[in-house]
Amino acid sequence: METLLDATARVLVREGYDRASTNRIAATAGVSVGSLYQYFPNKEALVAALVARHNREMLKLLRDALKEVASCDLPTSVRELVRAMVDAHMVDSALHRVFAEQVPRMGQLAKIEALQRETFLLIRTYLEEHRSEISVRDLDSVTSICVTAVEALTHEFVINKPARLDADQDRFIDEVTRLVVGYLMPGRAAKPLANA
Repeated sequence: METLLDATARVLVREGYDRASTNRIAATAGVSVGSLYQYFPNKEALVAALVARHNREMLKLLRDALKEVASCDLPTSVRELVRAMVDAHMVDSALHRVFAEQVPRMGQLAKIEALQRETFLLIRTYLEEHRSEISVRDLDSVTSICVTAVEALTHEFVINKPARLDADQDRFIDEVTRLVVGYLMPGRAAKPLANA
């Protein structure tokens, strides 16, 4: 199954969703199309399984980062969480681009929405544990604004400007960290951040 999912990813990146077919995926995987159908009834099922795997990989990076920063101060934590979001988007960024462009057409919005809900809950739980450091009181709004802002900025940086990644990644992380910390802790935004 993993071989078929890897092949599906390669075909999606190379051909796009519309041109991807079970025949192309089977050929790329080095199996017969009949073997493919033993595991997946159609292209949509393959893509759904691939989206689910991709989401699990992204959530694992975020969970691991949250464990690492559990005892850190908020600015340090935010920086590492922004870095984790960049890393998560870089888990096969070409495939991530295909998902971003094609997922609404593929009928996989529910899986993306589930990823967003789980991300929201992870961050909301973290913020609740650090409530004393945060100036804004409505943690649901804070979580929504922070997750949406970091996701949108990271998506734009990683997916739409991949040529800038090597040169600008640390600066991007610093700037997004400054934005989020400034929102969560007004007065801290102008001060230098650790590692900034």
